[in-house]
Amino acid sequence: MKKRNVLILRVMMMFVIIFLEYYWILPPINLSSPAFWFFLILIGVTYYLTSIIQYLEMQSNIIVLKKPERKMLYIPALVVGVFALIILVNLFQSPVLNAKSYANRISIDEKDDFSKEIEPVNFDALPLLDKASSQKLGDRVMGQMPELVSQFTVSDLYTQINYNNKIVRVTPLEYASVIKYFTNRKEGVKGYITVNSVTGESELVKLKKGMRYMPSALFNEKLERKLRFSYPTEIFGEPNFEIDNEGNPYWVVPTIKYSGVGLKKDISGVIILDPITGSSKKYDSKNIPTWIDQVYPASLIMEQTDDWGKYKNGFLNSIFGQKDVVLTTTGYNYTVMKDDVYMYTGITSAATDQSILGFILCNLRTKETHFYTVPGAEETSAMASAKGQVQQMNYESTFPLLINLNNKPTYLVSLKDKAGLVKMYGFVDVEDYQKVVVTDASEGIVEAGRRYLGNNDIDSENMKANRKIITIATKESAILDGTTYYYYVDTEGNRYQVSLKVDKTKLPFIQVGDSIDVNYKQNSTLLEITKIF
Repeated sequence: MKKRNVLILRVMMMFVIIFLEYYWILPPINLSSPAFWFFLILIGVTYYLTSIIQYLEMQSNIIVLKKPERKMLYIPALVVGVFALIILVNLFQSPVLNAKSYANRISIDEKDDFSKEIEPVNFDALPLLDKASSQKLGDRVMGQMPELVSQFTVSDLYTQINYNNKIVRVTPLEYASVIKYFTNRKEGVKGYITVNSVTGESELVKLKKGMRYMPSALFNEKLERKLRFSYPTEIFGEPNFEIDNEGNPYWVVPTIKYSGVGLKKDISGVIILDPITGSSKKYDSKNIPTWIDQVYPASLIMEQTDDWGKYKNGFLNSIFGQKDVVLTTTGYNYTVMKDDVYMYTGITSAATDQSILGFILCNLRTKETHFYTVPGAEETSAMASAKGQVQQMNYESTFPLLINLNNKPTYLVSLKDKAGLVKMYGFVDVEDYQKVVVTDASEGIVEAGRRYLGNNDIDSENMKANRKIITIATKESAILDGTTYYYYVDTEGNRYQVSLKVDKTKLPFIQVGDSIDVNYKQNSTLLEITKIF
């Protein structure tokens, strides 16, 4: 074979193979991405393999391989050199030499007061359904649409969002198979499912125009490929599916930045892609539209919080002395406040003694993070405590919701049977996980709250406490069910009730004529004092 023909064949093979590798792997053209360096190594391997062609020759009608030239050994040496360079660069960017920068990846406000900053629970707006329960409800809705169920499946994304002041999970349909993609690609994916996390109401929303750019699509309509060809240098995080205030679907894709190669991961911005038209726009992290709820993945927030807890006093301290070293607990959950979705997780000491020092709340759109000092039981202990109340039932506990109940942090769990149906609600005191009350779910969440507080007059619409300075005009006390209660009338004629449990250090010493700063809420004909400042 002539050298010229060999060279042409070799070049053609290289370009075809490299194009197919890029089309399949879709690496970002970005030096900080591990995928990019992997792709470069593949190119080197491709070059090495295709170059063997020029050393093939015919001898007695047999193709034999001549001894390659010495320069061919440079390719493996170059690959080794690339690995060595990456290791060296990452060493200088690692926590060993940059502990403070790792600790500062996330800014956490440690001066917040739980009872002041977190609004008292509103049982009428409590996201009781977890992702697993939402999936069952979504599958049930899909099963009622026989014309769709044979062509599409339900994605398991179920993104938690705040949609027009409703707490919902939303997930798209996907092509059921490769064949179903080809038979339906002209019209696209025809809808998405919403599940109300408070009421359980589920709905399949049908679209006038189908969604073309999906993870289950093929060729240039595959979501990741569409993004890569539009943004060749960006590093993408996991896409979230969300809807805007008008119900229009969008893919929300975080863009990632690293230090070194694959180190110190953070979010640089977000790409919003319309799955119907394929149009997209990139926003930096400071200008993300307010209707978007989830930009920062919970796993990244926990990773950065762990670095904050480990490295704030230096790298060596994180290994040896471990002074003030704290870590996140093993799980997390979501809550919705002020039109935003927040993630929370417990903070425990490095000793992992089944207790928490407090917990963080992080806004998943802005990364604004607060730490609340509340010593108590970690989430898994609360789950076990609730299950232990009905251990004969073999129910499984959901990961707790963290609520402000009567100005105290309280875990709320759902106990589910093997079919995934919620059978009971459990309230567990964060500070004392042995204080737990479980109630049959058929009686409702408000009744469960009443039983936990031991107060039959509790009303979900009146959970928010008011704050006021009152002057005591008269004072009486009584013991009910082993608990001391004080009854006050202030100088304005208002009548108050307060349990000794609210503040054992102050209540016994309050006298007629004293002025006290209190939180209170309406309780039948009395005003119930829930906190004394």
